[in-house]
Amino acid sequence: MKAVAVTPKKQNSVRLVRIEKPKVSDIKNGRGVLVEVLRAGACGTDREINNGEYGVAPKDFNFLVLGHENFGRVIEIGKNVTELKIGNYVVATVRRPCGNSIYDTIGMQDFTTSDKYFERGISRLHGFMAEYYVEDADFLIKIPPAIAEIAVLLEPLSIIEKGLKQAADIQERLKIWHPKTAAVLGVGNVGLLTVMALRMRGFQVHGFGKQAGSGYLNAKLCESIGATYDSTDDLPLIESTKNYGEYDLVFECTGYSPIIFDAMQTLNENGILILSSVTGGTRKTDQVPSDKINQMFVLGNRAMVGTVNAGREHFEMGVKDLALCEAMHAGWLGQMLTHKVVGLENYEKVFEILNNSTQYKAIKTYFEVGKI
Repeated sequence: MKAVAVTPKKQNSVRLVRIEKPKVSDIKNGRGVLVEVLRAGACGTDREINNGEYGVAPKDFNFLVLGHENFGRVIEIGKNVTELKIGNYVVATVRRPCGNSIYDTIGMQDFTTSDKYFERGISRLHGFMAEYYVEDADFLIKIPPAIAEIAVLLEPLSIIEKGLKQAADIQERLKIWHPKTAAVLGVGNVGLLTVMALRMRGFQVHGFGKQAGSGYLNAKLCESIGATYDSTDDLPLIESTKNYGEYDLVFECTGYSPIIFDAMQTLNENGILILSSVTGGTRKTDQVPSDKINQMFVLGNRAMVGTVNAGREHFEMGVKDLALCEAMHAGWLGQMLTHKVVGLENYEKVFEILNNSTQYKAIKTYFEVGKI
């Protein structure tokens, strides 16, 4: 079968490969599920792996099949699979409990402390940019047909759901916490999904990006779901509190680490800042009012937490938010799927778009591998 792969740590090595089609019997406990891939999302992580920044091939392979954002259809099940049937739509989670930490042993592998982690399409496990994959039913999330067209967005949404769940868990310390306002920094794919998830929870949401709002699709999407949008060139983040007040929650999705220090200064008392960007560069900043920030966090009971990868519960939370948004704002999520590339053999086009996303005005780029 066809798949899109790289040689990890080798720059611009992405290519089409042919590998053996997996079998249900590859999963030895009778809970194997053979899935036909229908769509595979592409994102900055795939671009960074192809840039040679990170990525680890599975044992006995000198290449890694890319792809962690996925959506597919069940075509065969093992004898011990009862929760899924042939024809069901599914999305697979990404990380697997193959490490040696206690979190791997209790099914919380997204919190693993092992230095060797196992993630589909990223580290030590082949991904979903392929025609088929086999997976244990424990790691598959059943998708209602009503959201099949947008379900490829579930994996990135799951990380947001995890961040919001962690924020709620941390704020249990307050006994009573009724947040009302939120700022979302960056309104690309992840940022827009964050705006959506917060709006589904009733937050007053303010989105921020670099581009001017006039004619900017991302800004229009913010506004059409009931959020505001401002360019930080016109309204710097710190200055925005004069317009909107301090925020109960700030969710960072920019990939630009210096903005974190501005975000810290916009939090309301008892507020929380959630970080989702994985910044692998060497950028530094010395323009930080550290005494002020320290005082704000100590005296104001403010908090900060990071979110990366997600567990089953976060994927399941995401299914509910996708369904709710589609019911309340039909077609809104579909507008995020801006760039469809048909066929894995056209991988070069996908990476051209990833490398020039601003030029292409891309929000979400994905492969159409099979028909829904």
